[in-house]
Amino acid sequence: MTNPFFEDWAAPFGAPPLDRIRPAHFAPAYDRALVEHAAEIAAIAENRASPDFDNVVLALETSGRMLTRVEGVFSNLTSAATSEALQAIELEMAPRLSAHWSAIFMHPVLFARLDGLYQKRATLGLDTESLRVLERYRLDFVRAGAQLKGDGCGRLAAIAQRLAVLGTQFCQNVLGDEEHWVLPLTEAQMAGVPAAMREAAAAKAAELKVEAPFAITLSRSSAEPFLQFANDRALREQVYRAWTSRGDNGNARDNNAIITEMLALRAERAALLGYENFAAFKLADTMAGTPAKARALLEEVWAPARQRALEERDALQELITRQGGNFRLAPWDWRYYAEKLRQEKYDFDAQQLQPYFQLSNLIEAAFFTAQKLFGLSFLERHDIPVYHPDVRVWEVRREGAVIGLFYGDYFARGGKQGGAWMSSFRDQHRLDGAVLPIIVNNCNFNKSQPCLLSFDDAVTLFHEMGHALHGLLSQVRFPRLSGTNVAHDFVELPSQLFEHWLEEPAVLERFARHHLTGEPIPAHLLQKLLSTRNYGQGFATVEFLASALVDMDFHTVDWTQLAPGSNPKTAQDNTLARIGMPPEIGPRHGAPHFTHVFGGDGYAAGYYAYLWSEVLDADGFKAFKDSGDPFDPATAQRLHDFVYSAGGTRDFAAAYRAFRGRDPHIEALLEGRGLLAPAA
Repeated sequence: MTNPFFEDWAAPFGAPPLDRIRPAHFAPAYDRALVEHAAEIAAIAENRASPDFDNVVLALETSGRMLTRVEGVFSNLTSAATSEALQAIELEMAPRLSAHWSAIFMHPVLFARLDGLYQKRATLGLDTESLRVLERYRLDFVRAGAQLKGDGCGRLAAIAQRLAVLGTQFCQNVLGDEEHWVLPLTEAQMAGVPAAMREAAAAKAAELKVEAPFAITLSRSSAEPFLQFANDRALREQVYRAWTSRGDNGNARDNNAIITEMLALRAERAALLGYENFAAFKLADTMAGTPAKARALLEEVWAPARQRALEERDALQELITRQGGNFRLAPWDWRYYAEKLRQEKYDFDAQQLQPYFQLSNLIEAAFFTAQKLFGLSFLERHDIPVYHPDVRVWEVRREGAVIGLFYGDYFARGGKQGGAWMSSFRDQHRLDGAVLPIIVNNCNFNKSQPCLLSFDDAVTLFHEMGHALHGLLSQVRFPRLSGTNVAHDFVELPSQLFEHWLEEPAVLERFARHHLTGEPIPAHLLQKLLSTRNYGQGFATVEFLASALVDMDFHTVDWTQLAPGSNPKTAQDNTLARIGMPPEIGPRHGAPHFTHVFGGDGYAAGYYAYLWSEVLDADGFKAFKDSGDPFDPATAQRLHDFVYSAGGTRDFAAAYRAFRGRDPHIEALLEGRGLLAPAA
């Protein structure tokens, strides 16, 4: 069998031949890649020459290229276009890959060579970036258990393998619950749902071949709009309960036992490495530094957010009563009546916006913003292979030179995880010539013709584009420091900051145009949009903070001491009771489908990072506002130099100070969310 992974890739810019790669190619590719990488690592460890930067650190950076190539394709396909065959390979490879990396990070001779360099780093004459990559590699090894002795090494490796399997199973279970639930609906049952969403629901019904004109699924882009607009309260409750029960249905896909085991293993891992709990371990290598500092930020915002949410609740209950409703506000009512109250209070109907938010125009708006800030241009290519017909590819240029490829995969479909994310097929580096990044954005918008977005959808598109720019604009030497390889509470800064430009009149007036007439969004509608930007922020902030505080509590409890069968839902409920969670609001992510936290270690004990980064992004955008120009060239240049292009080449607090000229102030976040107390 001809295997594309064993060939030079001939597509433009060395893009992967996604049209030719099949599930059967991965097993032999992984087999060869793991053997090659293990041999390269052995050669580095067994090198008889005295350790130096080139034969240790540089050699580590250039090793495993076949594995990097295979992993880049496989991880993208399993998240955006998976299948039973790919899921089987994913479960098989999870423990093998974990064992492979544990063997590297716990290799005593290899670590001795690396640690020897680190101990004399001040005498090596290294430039700043080389010193940084040496320090980061040494820290990677230490945090992976390189300094453990005896039985601790084997136990830590076993924990890592088991966690890799559990995280994979968790994600597959959530996706399985999402794809096995569908609600067929009649014309009458869709009453209140806007035309664009009805079209998407009709298309979904046709795709799934249900015996009804419309269908709702548990994709966020399907469920949330239904909860916001559907008149039928009983159906809203049915959708809400199904949506919040993903991974929690007592079936073969139930995630509660997985969560309990993962939490116990994470606690044991942290203890082996000398930390009080998993959160302390995880946050030691972040801007926050400690769980106490992260929790302090969450709780500082919780009090004003909860107060605002209670005021919003009372206003919604009053509206229900005025309309003759004889029931208490419930979680499946909140979005519906919040929309009704917005229409009444501001004479503003969110449905009025959708004709002006066409996906193709919003993509161009994001490109326009990138051009104004960073001088980028985007040229669509139709000669680069993709893994699905919906995927689009652009060549990205700056000052006439190609700096990378950008793939946009915007629509929800079967085999694709929910949510939105940025990933890559290849990261930028300059180890042996300029290696261009190949960056991917994934969203889950309802596919229709034309594709019309809600304002929140448009924010999501800009958010992911901010991540994409972080990868595309990277200008570093070492892959270990490239693009988004930064602390979790810094990585959301480029994405959340980029969201702000969507609300700029210069962007909206140019790209928010009616999909039929081409007319720009009317001034009065634009003003209403901007004047209501803080509407509902109590709800939005509380549902986020609840999930972040649950995550932090989960990972500061010693789960190794709890009785077998301890229930994560009970632990979640205990946290919600402690913080005074309004019962009319559910956490944004219930534990059994909290893939940020249990789909791997990425955001475990780290969901707070979105709020930490929001302190940075709100304060950072104020720098543009203070300049009087949202595209101020000097401010944009500093943003480029110290944030978007710098990767992990410097301390992240120092990087922010270099951009902003000072440390961030939380007031900009509170003001941006409308939570700042009025002056006395």
